[in-house]
Amino acid sequence: MAENAQDVRLVEGGGGVGTMVKAALPALPGVNLLPGVKKTGSELPALELRRVDVTVTRAEVDRYAAVCGFPKKDVAPVPYLHMLAFPLHMALMTDASFPFPAIGSVHLENSITQHRPVAIGETVSLSLTADNLRTSTKGRAWDMNVTATVGGEVVWESVSTYLRVGKGDKESGDPGRSFTAVEAKGPVWSIPENIGRTYGAVSGDRNPIHLYPLTAKALGFPRHIAHGMWSKARCIAALENRLPDKVTVEVAFKKPIFLPGKARFGAEANPTGWDFTLVNPKSGAPHLVGRTTAL
Repeated sequence: MAENAQDVRLVEGGGGVGTMVKAALPALPGVNLLPGVKKTGSELPALELRRVDVTVTRAEVDRYAAVCGFPKKDVAPVPYLHMLAFPLHMALMTDASFPFPAIGSVHLENSITQHRPVAIGETVSLSLTADNLRTSTKGRAWDMNVTATVGGEVVWESVSTYLRVGKGDKESGDPGRSFTAVEAKGPVWSIPENIGRTYGAVSGDRNPIHLYPLTAKALGFPRHIAHGMWSKARCIAALENRLPDKVTVEVAFKKPIFLPGKARFGAEANPTGWDFTLVNPKSGAPHLVGRTTAL
């Protein structure tokens, strides 16, 4: 929780088409100048958003697990609470005080720390703040920080780093972490054309770049792409039976996975966990690199 958060607001669940329309409007020339749409801030707002008493249900966890490749268990997969926090991400980035449009902001990295597994039936409260706005070589980056609690106990935390491409500073460093490159020697996954729609249906993230070729082309992509958080989840699922209950999983998102597509997974053990990667099986270009660390 950020010390400078002066305003605390409650957010209901949801998202969907209405939220994505609201997210897209500030990116549309002309429309982005209208009152209520125009971005008025230049710094990250001193704002904390919360969702309280959200129940982790069997039906929703099973839907998520099926899409991302997790086995059916009595606890939520490590990245599952990111979905419960997604309405907070969208509510903050669509607030008029937030300086950047949500559509067009690039998800660079994501770090999740699970302090203990969250069981089916538990009730979770989540809070989100944004901080660490900085200039990089490619534009401006910032962090979105989420804390999840059960009865006051911190059980899960995440940091999502975003980039708004624009005027950068050659003297500034890149905002990201460094990861160990490992060779992808594992299975090649066939990723279906509809994975963006199926993951969007369970996560609420229906960004047009993930849905159809036509909607992705409208935003400058040759065709639609897989969600970065789906690709992270799929990698965690591949390592799931080798991860401890207390773990941090960090990733950097690299080249997008165009749909339909194929990706090769690879992982190597290190002294504290696993280094892993997801690459284009033909070119070897990385889609994602990451690591796990036992706590």
